[in-house]
Amino acid sequence: MDKETRDRAAKYPLPIRVVHWVRACLVLGLLACGWYMSGLPEGDLSSFLYINHKKFGILVWLIAVLHLGLRWQYKSVLPTAPQALAAWEKLLSHTMHRLIIALTLLVPMMGYLLSSTFTQSDGIPFFFIARLPDFLPKNDAAFVVFQALHKYSAYLLLACVVLHVAGALKHRFQDKGGKTDVLPRMM
Repeated sequence: MDKETRDRAAKYPLPIRVVHWVRACLVLGLLACGWYMSGLPEGDLSSFLYINHKKFGILVWLIAVLHLGLRWQYKSVLPTAPQALAAWEKLLSHTMHRLIIALTLLVPMMGYLLSSTFTQSDGIPFFFIARLPDFLPKNDAAFVVFQALHKYSAYLLLACVVLHVAGALKHRFQDKGGKTDVLPRMM
């Protein structure tokens, strides 16, 4: 089997595929939740959503760290970009993957920092751990900055995810069975 056929047929290792899909579901859920809850008035529902948004945001950060570790562990067996991709497609794909990984680290970190600096916050909840400590002192000016960074980096993450999905679907349906259909490698 030639290199191009082997690279196209190769699947990502199972742990990477599982982490990819779990992270994808969590990120999409958090983006939808963040968008929805930001328009809600204060009350029981908004409190419930904010608390869970924080918990799952920290979980996404941990999964992104795990993903980096898995990529490093399996680096010798990861499929390469199909040779049939145009140079600009390879560059765009590589850039989107790197941005998504970076943003799944950055967006939750900005959320953690905005919660830390919020004057009415008493720590960040994380499932069965009572509360994670504040990372920075309470500061209204810093809160406003981290709130904006969290919001706009989340929008950038959403744009990257849309491009990522559009690219995968384009190669799946337009090039189905062709040399650039990469979706089976992540299934």
